[in-house]
Amino acid sequence: MDNVQEMITQAKEFLKAGDEKRTAAQHAAGKNTARERVAQLFDAGSFMEIETLRKDANVVAGFGTVHGRAVYCFAQDYTSCGGAMTRAQAEKVKKLLNMAQMTGAPVVAMVDSAGVKVTEGAAALPAYAEIFSAMTRLSGVCPMVCCVMGPCTGIATLMTQVCDVTVQVEKIGTVQLHAASVMNSDIANIKTEEALFGAAAMAKQGAVALTCQNETEAVQAVQSVLDALPGCNQEDAPLMESDDLNRVMTASDAADAASVITDFADGGKTVELYKEFGKAAHTVLCHVGGHSVGLVVTDYAVDSGRLDADACQKIARFVRMCDCYQLPVVTLVNTDGIAVPCACAQAKTIRAAAQMLYAYAEATAPKVAVVTGNAVGAAYVSMGGKAIADVCYAWPTAMVSPVTKQVAVAAFENEKLNAGESREKLEEEYTVKTGALHAAENALVDEVIDPQDTRKVVINALEFLYSKRDVNLPKKHGNMPL
Repeated sequence: MDNVQEMITQAKEFLKAGDEKRTAAQHAAGKNTARERVAQLFDAGSFMEIETLRKDANVVAGFGTVHGRAVYCFAQDYTSCGGAMTRAQAEKVKKLLNMAQMTGAPVVAMVDSAGVKVTEGAAALPAYAEIFSAMTRLSGVCPMVCCVMGPCTGIATLMTQVCDVTVQVEKIGTVQLHAASVMNSDIANIKTEEALFGAAAMAKQGAVALTCQNETEAVQAVQSVLDALPGCNQEDAPLMESDDLNRVMTASDAADAASVITDFADGGKTVELYKEFGKAAHTVLCHVGGHSVGLVVTDYAVDSGRLDADACQKIARFVRMCDCYQLPVVTLVNTDGIAVPCACAQAKTIRAAAQMLYAYAEATAPKVAVVTGNAVGAAYVSMGGKAIADVCYAWPTAMVSPVTKQVAVAAFENEKLNAGESREKLEEEYTVKTGALHAAENALVDEVIDPQDTRKVVINALEFLYSKRDVNLPKKHGNMPL
């Protein structure tokens, strides 16, 4: 008995110590080992590993606490067969996912793998299918965060999209569905894998939500995301200590989205997702009045806030994630509407705009909209309209209109223009006619508020909306225009 216990202890100590040469190679590549990453993520001494001694798994898996809250994690071990996916790894990960589903806690996936184990060949493909099946069932039940801290290749790249939020580490993390050598695109002028599959490239294409310079920043980013989300869809996100609930805002320039976001959030602390993708809109996790919210802000400094297909898809995904976990969605609207691309891109833009509208309309979480500037056409209908938002406010500078002032004057005021009246004067008159007063008189908004009161007005509205109970009609699911 003593000999068996001693053998088990030695085996565990060997695993924890790791192979010296492989560990050194991992460090030389600027990467931590799987166990070092897990230790960074979890509260000291809280991590409990499962199936520690399982052969050929090439993954560290277990559970513990992050900032005092239960979290599950699996970290692929590149020092063991390159972290290769095997049947054993799949079964170990599936066990972890099932535990998360039964107990209602988030899952963090730390990806660092060269792909499928060659000796298992096609037999490993069902293993991936089983993992993705389990992750898909877990989606919308428990938050899943993927952190790419090394190569993520082939079928494994789909994991980055199934998870709610994906973080990628610069220089060491790559997301590569196909090798450059087998791609049809012209890559003659692209020198490195980083340029093709690195964090910057993936962020610009909207494949990852956050990029970080190193692993320490990446772990901190994962922790910040977890702090903003509940453990599962049956509980509320953690209530954080708030700054002054009645604090007035000093940022009153609707065109300065960055300043408004910082001023609006508790302590100015935010986590912006998909920053480099669809730049006409910001999608931000933050706390307001101590409660976690999803903040959507259009950026008038980018093409007058016009939302292209990328921005619409980005907003749609963000709103749906917030709704999964009952996070209130606060939308600050200042946009001249949906972008009008070339004729060849019309269908893509229409489809993406419909996705955004669908996401907002389907969401049953509390929704508060504030029209800070222009709310034109489909953008008002999708994001700020009273049929979409539970409560809709407007700044005195707001304008709600089916078209921009330039289009309105060009289309409807030809006689006056031909008579010599100033285009600028006519545009100003149209702005007044469709301004905040007109919007309030015609019930397009619920109230016109002082910009400095925006934060406390929204907090007050959310306090009443947290008890909101709304459900969609009985159905398997709607047919989102994907």
